Amino acid sequence: MNRVTEARNADTMDLDRMTSLEIVQAMHRQDLRAMETVGGALTLIAGAADRVAERMGRGGRLIYVGAGSAGRAAMLDAIECPPTFGVAPALVTALVAGGNAAMVGAVEGAEDDTEAGRQAIAGAGVTEVDSVVGIAASGSTPYTVAAVEAARARGAFTVGLANNHPSPLTEAAAWPIPIVVGPEALTGSTRLSAGTAQKVALNMLSTAVMVRLGHVYGNLMVGVRATNVKLHGRAVRIVREATGADEATARAWLEAADWHVKTAVVMGLAGLDADAARARLEAAGGFVRRAVEG
Repeated sequence: MNRVTEARNADTMDLDRMTSLEIVQAMHRQDLRAMETVGGALTLIAGAADRVAERMGRGGRLIYVGAGSAGRAAMLDAIECPPTFGVAPALVTALVAGGNAAMVGAVEGAEDDTEAGRQAIAGAGVTEVDSVVGIAASGSTPYTVAAVEAARARGAFTVGLANNHPSPLTEAAAWPIPIVVGPEALTGSTRLSAGTAQKVALNMLSTAVMVRLGHVYGNLMVGVRATNVKLHGRAVRIVREATGADEATARAWLEAADWHVKTAVVMGLAGLDADAARARLEAAGGFVRRAVEG
């Protein structure tokens, strides 16, 4: 397999002779090219999001799988979903080669352990309503490829996000998303443009899924959980933006709703008390717009 992520970048052959400004300018040019490549994959990312959302609507989960930098990017996206969208932590998770230790350091040999990849899928109890997204810059990480193969064998919807194509990962997955960003500014350092492209694609995927599932109203994070002072302030601002209410009124609605932002928004927009707003939301499947507009 020809790994373009391991090739040398013609624009940075003299990287060690460049000034700091020249170095960051060269890296910026490469990142811009990477973003253009992500743009070419938007239809694939959107298609994956629709399929993931459909399965999650039937009780499924979104499970990322990766090793090294790709695994850490996956974990970062997964752990941000509960506070951002108010979903249960188990709904979006990441299986990382080497486990939690790999989040803060290298775990030698973990990415080559195919059996561990298969066992991770089995241990997660993956079923046909789940979606498993494998991420690998090389597209050939044994742990990730084995996990995706195991998930597909269990009937799960599988996505292969890779920065080389063709690759074992994109061939193993039912829904390949190749994002070939080209040679890195620093040869082989796929934490750079490849990692950036991966994070951007995962941002798009998870956000689109959560919008489809009703965790957003307009462009407001109405699913956010107000668990600290900062987030209490954000909740008040969201309710004010959604309803046009003043701060005191928005805060009063939130207090009556036990700081459940969606309920407070429906209270304000539909002129309901907290109990009636909760009932309206439940009948609307948690979608604020449906609850308000009927």
